[in-house]
Amino acid sequence: MTMVTEKSETATGTLPEIADPARVSPTNARQLNRLFLDRLTVLEEGTPEYSYARNTLIEMNLSLVQYAASRFRSRGAEEMEDIVQVGTIGLIKAIDRFDLTREVEFTSFAIPYITGEIKRFFRDTTWAVHVPRRLQEARVQLARATEELRSRLGRTPTVQELSQLMSLSEEEVNEARLASNGYNSTSLDAAINAGDEGDEGEAALADFIGADDAALELVEDFHALAPLIASLDERERRIIHMRFVDELTQAQIGEHLGVSQMHVSRLLSRTLAKLRKGMLTTQ
Repeated sequence: MTMVTEKSETATGTLPEIADPARVSPTNARQLNRLFLDRLTVLEEGTPEYSYARNTLIEMNLSLVQYAASRFRSRGAEEMEDIVQVGTIGLIKAIDRFDLTREVEFTSFAIPYITGEIKRFFRDTTWAVHVPRRLQEARVQLARATEELRSRLGRTPTVQELSQLMSLSEEEVNEARLASNGYNSTSLDAAINAGDEGDEGEAALADFIGADDAALELVEDFHALAPLIASLDERERRIIHMRFVDELTQAQIGEHLGVSQMHVSRLLSRTLAKLRKGMLTTQ
């Protein structure tokens, strides 16, 4: 049984001392909540008396957090610890915002705060990739509408049917469907059966998706080439630009420079040889 005794006037004023607030029964907690919340409104924030009242309220009402968190017991034990911590934040917010003049039971006021904080935790942190909040909410709406129409129609609803029920455009419904893919993810190292029936061979998911990007190898070449081009004189850079960026012929380049096509050919060959030599030197 939890011991409740009177503390000295300098410690908590008229508040009783509770040896172990976490062990106070829910029935007793309801009675003590009003006393502590009433005292909290007149105590100065930051004082030992204020801290005692607030901390005792938190500990006395942790059972509310456990109750709200139990709705998510299907989650793993490790995630349940996070849920309880987040729920406790909701409890603290409820304590700080509770108004005695409303004549509302504190437990009735606190539960929505605790549950709301837990739901925000799932909404903001459990998606495998970042998805805008409006699409996260649309995903929930889509799941409900799909289930309702499936039960009513006895089949998977069409995008048009979902669009009418959700009061969204078909484009928005498709966008919500696409966003749903961001809720869960699979590791590229996940093992999958790669053989025929009876074949126990396994391979990683990464073996079947994606491909090597041939252009990726050019990135290093571009980085090495940039300072070499910068070291050319203005006419050499201009010729390179006209030939490989503007894609002009040697004859057209000659017209721009006022020289013959043969001369452009020699200048281009000399410039490319200089760049090639520089690339080989840097490798």
